[in-house]
Amino acid sequence: MSLLGRLIAWVTRRFGRLSGAFKGPEEFDLTDGDIAKPLFYLSLPIIVTNLLQTAYNLIDTFWLGQYSTEALAAIGFGFPMVFLLISVGMGLSVAGSVLVAQHIGADEEEEAEYAASQTVALSLLGALLLGLVGYGLVNELLGLLGASQDVLPLATAYMQVITLGMPFMFGFFVFIALMRGYGDTITPMLVMFGSVLLNVVLDPFLIFGWGPFPELGIQGAAIATVFSRALALVVGLAIMFRGTRGVHIRLGQMRPDLSFAKKLVSIGFPASIEGMGRALSINLLLVIVAFFPDTVVAAYSIGTRVFSVIFLPAIAVARGVETMTGQNIGAGNPDRAKAAADFAARTTFVVLGALGVIAWIGARPITAVFTDNPEVVDVGVTFLRYVAPSFGFIGVMRAYNGSFRGTGKTLTAAAIVLVIYGLVRLPIAYSLSQTTLEYRGIWLAFAASNAVGAALAYGWYRRGTWRDVDVTEGPAAPGLGDDIEPSTDD
Repeated sequence: MSLLGRLIAWVTRRFGRLSGAFKGPEEFDLTDGDIAKPLFYLSLPIIVTNLLQTAYNLIDTFWLGQYSTEALAAIGFGFPMVFLLISVGMGLSVAGSVLVAQHIGADEEEEAEYAASQTVALSLLGALLLGLVGYGLVNELLGLLGASQDVLPLATAYMQVITLGMPFMFGFFVFIALMRGYGDTITPMLVMFGSVLLNVVLDPFLIFGWGPFPELGIQGAAIATVFSRALALVVGLAIMFRGTRGVHIRLGQMRPDLSFAKKLVSIGFPASIEGMGRALSINLLLVIVAFFPDTVVAAYSIGTRVFSVIFLPAIAVARGVETMTGQNIGAGNPDRAKAAADFAARTTFVVLGALGVIAWIGARPITAVFTDNPEVVDVGVTFLRYVAPSFGFIGVMRAYNGSFRGTGKTLTAAAIVLVIYGLVRLPIAYSLSQTTLEYRGIWLAFAASNAVGAALAYGWYRRGTWRDVDVTEGPAAPGLGDDIEPSTDD
């Protein structure tokens, strides 16, 4: 057995006691039978994976918060920019996941392998180009976002490392997406666990200069993250090339196919727009937040990191709905896909509503975990308490957007995001921040846009998402030798 095989077997044994909770795709059918159980088993590892993914950010936030307030404010500018860069290319991973899911649902293994192989090749190439462009524009973009003179050099140092490591960071997201499309959410979870563990160990050594390492500050946090992601990508690629767990990729099928690239982009571009809409909203909100002192920027950074943890169930279930929808559309079961989306929306509304109550009650101790600056804590408490009552609405919007993506209607999901962020959140945030509410007006904008987003997604879904889904021709997304363009019209 190879070193990789022994590593996977060792990690699997260590997780053996959780076998009753985590089940692989061979143990449930996404296209037949009960909905709740397969959605739960599909989503639970995604929650853990996303929690581990968020741990990267939280670990950096914690250690840099101990390092200096300026460093904490710097990652407040750095993280949204990372999100923006990744969002530009994330559409390809979404498209690849949808293609794989629909072909697997239609029992088209060869088409699924080709789609996965092409997605990996095109995504890594795109990430390399994006990283090089981003490296050259980092300082200017951060300056436009309003970073102060004390914060700008720190944020620039962080982002220069991150942009150069973009292929490693984005490549692992592609691995997660393709395995999810197949129905395997456990393997990415295990690989992510090892990567986060490595990052936990490296962070304080590189930030503070413990032992033989030099004190690198915020740049050390970036190096730890990139190195950890690079190792995770190597493991992920090895798993996919072996093909014994989840999706199988082949080197001979990775030569860029321009005709397939067009099909991939036709699905993925709207998904990139959706991600960019979210990222641009966060970045433009930073411009508004930057009108206030660095203590407000630091509190905003903490708040958005906390939200990224709280929203994990909604994000995970939405990804599960995306996979279930894709496989059921491929198998010709649109009614089952619709039932999965409705069930997910109800469930996440209740779960996130309960988490909102917890966040409201525990706002002060939650914020105090990341900083001992009393001013930052006070502002962070107001952020959490203003937004917490709207958490349930995030679950509704995410669930239905996941269903839109699973049918290939990525344009619909993108339109909803652009409306709630561009026409609701940003205008309200700017307008109210200019009143006596000051920064509290920005917090109110979060709550208002969450409620509007849920109403819009639900209404759009009810207007007839399934009317124009033609399952008689097989998967909505094209496969090998198939010239049918995926429909994104609504």
